[in-house]
Amino acid sequence: MMKNSEHDSTQDSSSDSPSNQSRRSFLKTTGATVLAAPAILTSRKSGAQVLVPSLPPSPPTTPWQEELPAVIEPLSQTDLFAGPLPPPQGDANTDAGECGRERHQRWDEFFGAPVLQPGEADLYELKVEAITDHVFHPDYPPQLVWNYVGRTESGAPHLNPTIFARYGRPIIVRLHNELPEDHGSNNTALTGFGSPEISMHLHNLHMASESDGFPGDFFSRTKKGPTLDAPGRFKDHLYLNVYAGLDEFGGIGDSREALGTLWYHDHTQDFTAPNAARGISAFYLLFDELDSGDEQDGNPNALRLPSHPYDYPLVFKDLRFNAKGIHIFDQLDSEGTLGDKIVVNGKIEPVLRVARRKYRLRLLDAGPSRFYQFHLVNAANVVQRFTYIANDGNFLRRPLLNQTRIRLAVAERADIVVDFSQYALGTELYLVNRLEQDDTRGPDDVKAPGKRVLKFIVDREPSEPDVSRVPSFLRPLRRPTAAEIAAARVRRWSFTRKNGMWAINDRFMNPNTARVTITKGSAEIWDLINSSGGWSHPIHIHLEEGIILNKFVSGNEVPVPAHERGRKDVFVLGPNSRMRVFIRFRDFVGKYVMHCHNTIHEDHAMMVRFDVGED
Repeated sequence: MMKNSEHDSTQDSSSDSPSNQSRRSFLKTTGATVLAAPAILTSRKSGAQVLVPSLPPSPPTTPWQEELPAVIEPLSQTDLFAGPLPPPQGDANTDAGECGRERHQRWDEFFGAPVLQPGEADLYELKVEAITDHVFHPDYPPQLVWNYVGRTESGAPHLNPTIFARYGRPIIVRLHNELPEDHGSNNTALTGFGSPEISMHLHNLHMASESDGFPGDFFSRTKKGPTLDAPGRFKDHLYLNVYAGLDEFGGIGDSREALGTLWYHDHTQDFTAPNAARGISAFYLLFDELDSGDEQDGNPNALRLPSHPYDYPLVFKDLRFNAKGIHIFDQLDSEGTLGDKIVVNGKIEPVLRVARRKYRLRLLDAGPSRFYQFHLVNAANVVQRFTYIANDGNFLRRPLLNQTRIRLAVAERADIVVDFSQYALGTELYLVNRLEQDDTRGPDDVKAPGKRVLKFIVDREPSEPDVSRVPSFLRPLRRPTAAEIAAARVRRWSFTRKNGMWAINDRFMNPNTARVTITKGSAEIWDLINSSGGWSHPIHIHLEEGIILNKFVSGNEVPVPAHERGRKDVFVLGPNSRMRVFIRFRDFVGKYVMHCHNTIHEDHAMMVRFDVGED
């Protein structure tokens, strides 16, 4: 652990100790390993983006050696009625090996019997597995990653698959934990990172707490988190795919609350950063009548945005590699390990070939710690323009035209539309990151020309005419009324450094105790405060989206940027900043969390449990 700094809070808070102290104490006894000397950069190779003094840079890599698939294949459904295990049910099926979760909320409302019947939900099966031959780049050796693994229609492994879902159609995902329980026993502290228990969080679906991936709900065959009743081999997650406002509006809720670009990732208590860095994350794309996923949709209400296969998700991670090209991570350090190689969909400096037409690109910063400012440039580094349509999975009311940059903190998403028809065949474009960052505390200055992380090649005409469009109006926004704002309870949450770790309201995470209990159906204003001048915190609140009412920097109110004026689930607190967020808590009860999504901060206790209860 690093020593206390002048910004640390020192007030005693013995009532809340860091979560699961015994597991963390065990890791501390493993010690650390001195890394090999840094490699020498050459003009032929692309260098690391930053050099962190405590670690040598990753070895250089030759760019543009591997291509991403031209089309993202969605995960195929699984017949859970035909397998050796019984079909899903409302109660945990512990006799069949399911971990001891709570009963699925609203099961009887959506399904006709205690056990699921054929045709009542779309069914998927995923396994978390250790993949031993992943290649991040041809200059690096094949190596270990952890992935969500499904199956294609042909039965081949489908790694970190994208799930396509629709509002009004429930999904059940059966998640198996097949990680080796002796993981790390034959590795150094920096190469053996991660813990082989899992808890899957679908960020930011409106859903019941027992399927939300609460950090204390981690499980393996022999271990269980403090908030589960029993360990298990698998867990059934129920995603009803309803809009928020189910109780208020009936039906499947308020369509103004629709989400689009979601992602699922590991959320294991104390180990979210190393487990997610290992590779356990993927996309979940949610469609409805408006955002139908069909650019040829004849429904006059449909937006007809660019659709699959021209709807392409891109996940960005910052990783660091030792002198042998092996991925490393220091899970003992409360400031973690800042990656100097930007991995895009599992590859370093890949190429994506595109047709001459419009594409919807969904960008996700999956962490663990790096912030980005992306620009699209041509070969001469001239900035290109695009249309910005969604932030954090939520459509803006109107598209932002002629945009030139995308700013992302960890867990933020941005949907943009790029029209590649304006470029000649053979044109090469690059997505570059111009945001400097030299430690995990937060970003520094913007500096051109930046680091190229993804290359686009316009290499073909589309197979059919491009009929997609970007309408001038996307989705209505339900803003709180003045009366609702005046009536809302205000809660103050302060995010601070404390005793070499990270705290909320001067206390550490305790998964067994709710700091507050909120009445279901109520609305509150959460006042989020970062009084430090040295750190940035992207704050994620589970269960609900929020609307930013005000932002302040150094005590002065500042305008809310245009791309943050819709609903959000990640609220970026820069140094000496504060924001007031209006949130409705609806439809489900149980345990949820708020935390910093700089994942090393949440692992070192910058997280708080809140419960939602009946009146």
